[in-house]
Amino acid sequence: MSVVKEKFQKNGYIFRYLIPYRIPFLLGMLVLSAGSILFLIIMKLPGEVFNILDKKPTYPITLNQLFLTILLLLGIQSILSYFRIRLFAIVSEKSMATLRMDLFKNMISLPVPWIEEQRVGELTSRITNDVTQIQGALATTVAEFLRQIIILVGGILFIVFAMPRLALIMLGTFPLVVFAAMYFGKHIRKFTKERQDELAQTNVVVEETMQNIRTVKAFTNEWFELKRYTDYLNKVVSLALRVATMRGLFASFIVFVMFGALFFIMWQAALMVENGTLVKGDLVNFIIFTGIIGGAIASLGTFYTELLTALGAGERIVDILQMHAERNIEISRSVTNRFQGKIECKKVFFSYPARPEKIVLNGIDISVCPGERIALVGMSGAGKSTLTQLLMQFYKTNAGQIYIDDLSIDNYDLSDLRGNMAIVPQDVMLFGGTIKENIAYGNPSATDSDIIEAAKKANAWEFINSFPSKMETVVGERGVKLSGGQKQRVAIARAILKNPAILILDEATSSLDAESERLVQEALQLLMVGRTSIIIAHRLATIKDVNQIYVLDKGKIAEKGTHSELLQNEKGLYAGLAKLQFEY
Repeated sequence: MSVVKEKFQKNGYIFRYLIPYRIPFLLGMLVLSAGSILFLIIMKLPGEVFNILDKKPTYPITLNQLFLTILLLLGIQSILSYFRIRLFAIVSEKSMATLRMDLFKNMISLPVPWIEEQRVGELTSRITNDVTQIQGALATTVAEFLRQIIILVGGILFIVFAMPRLALIMLGTFPLVVFAAMYFGKHIRKFTKERQDELAQTNVVVEETMQNIRTVKAFTNEWFELKRYTDYLNKVVSLALRVATMRGLFASFIVFVMFGALFFIMWQAALMVENGTLVKGDLVNFIIFTGIIGGAIASLGTFYTELLTALGAGERIVDILQMHAERNIEISRSVTNRFQGKIECKKVFFSYPARPEKIVLNGIDISVCPGERIALVGMSGAGKSTLTQLLMQFYKTNAGQIYIDDLSIDNYDLSDLRGNMAIVPQDVMLFGGTIKENIAYGNPSATDSDIIEAAKKANAWEFINSFPSKMETVVGERGVKLSGGQKQRVAIARAILKNPAILILDEATSSLDAESERLVQEALQLLMVGRTSIIIAHRLATIKDVNQIYVLDKGKIAEKGTHSELLQNEKGLYAGLAKLQFEY
């Protein structure tokens, strides 16, 4: 029971999104109730036709007046139906838009370690498929479920008061239906949640395949990705069929038990008419209301399973919404504390949360004065990029501390900390918009002239002007329409526009041809002026002029010094790397 209670508590969290729209929701409920009661009143009138024809009318009304009354009530019913649908649409659309916004906001606010453990397709499924399930429930299922309950209760009350003997027979079937609903509902909910998880996996395959389509085609592994997608899809189909089986068994049970009981009751009612204890009009009313009750029960079974599906989707969404974000996100946040750029790492130890047994950084000590340029050198896996990720607070140190301007980075607001830094990575990921939009990402409030000036300083203006659409050229998803050198220069322009106090260059020229490297290096030299710069480099020719070089090996600083100082130790790691790359 505690598990069930927890599940409903989780989904209760989502209903807080209805609070801002409680007035249209309550109005919708009022209209729904009025429409349901009016429907029951309308359904009672056809039987009166036979009473009037038998000269035994229940009300002092003629046949023509009766039909005019029915038409009037149908008109009112149609108006109520319109407003019911409209009001619930307002509530579902607006509340779910807020839910989607909060879900996306929390996703991008969560710490990097959590995000790295997720797969993009699964997160996409949460914000699309799962929210759509809940939206469908709020827009239609909840309203119809409540409407059918009102109709069911109203129909039963009418029969109980009008024909108590027949009502007792009918109500005797209810415990069986409730038991069946609980039993089948439990299994339907379980299979539905599993189906949603497998459906999320299909999204994962599509996302990963399309993001790495060049790799897929280069290895001619289209068949492999198709097989992966098909395997997950088959699991979705299998689970969907299991859900359908349970729903089918439930529907069969309802048909046999409920409608069997209804026909039995109708037979009893017919005998009462034959004996003269029931008039024809009341028999017609009874048949109509038993049909309404049977239809309501059958509908409740369907809507019940749909609500269970929405509850399963809601659990996964709430899990994300209740995670603690690393910082509050605001629409726009300017840097309030401009750094001087002094950096100190004191006895820094670090292991990734997913691999706590492997020490990545083992007692690192680094000191950088404002405006200095340092380089981090070492074999892959030595901890160079990890150190910059700690600096940007993507991860927390296990021990030791990092200081900027003599203050621990833990004491800075994350917006100020990261707002003072810019990174130009080796593998630049651009957004799928225009070149202008990608450069402006460094400072969304920048003017067109600022953006153009940044492009010129980054040696990007010439190639941008060569495109027919110039700044409005669409770069394609992840920048696939630009060359490596062009993407690097757009990234440099973006960094220039951000105007950071601390610059991180993560092997920014390692994969470029000679001409592109020259242009990028010129832009980088201009970008580094007056900024504290941390350069991660494999190509040692690019770091000859830095103030200090730190050589990392197995998480420790094996050597440090200037380029010329390190070359003097011919048996050192740096000298060994230098011999492999160029003569000196």
